[in-house]
Amino acid sequence: MAKEPCQHMPSLDAIKTANAHECAECVKMGGHWLHLRTCQTCGETHCCDSSPNKHATKHFHASGHPVVSSAEPGESWLWCYDENVFYPY
Repeated sequence: MAKEPCQHMPSLDAIKTANAHECAECVKMGGHWLHLRTCQTCGETHCCDSSPNKHATKHFHASGHPVVSSAEPGESWLWCYDENVFYPY
């Protein structure tokens, strides 16, 4: 169930779209990913928590950038790591 947007959520017209169609960290490691997420602060694309290396979450912990969006075709949602808020749009 969707919650109210948190303080970190970008306005809908400011949502960044994926800047890549792969997880560069996984590619460097020779690994693979299941789904991609786009950081809403810097625009980097990383793999999701269902992927073996969880690079989107690692990016959040290293950078403090709290909000990601799905980079998957047909999916329109944001997730805030700080507040554990899912927001479909």
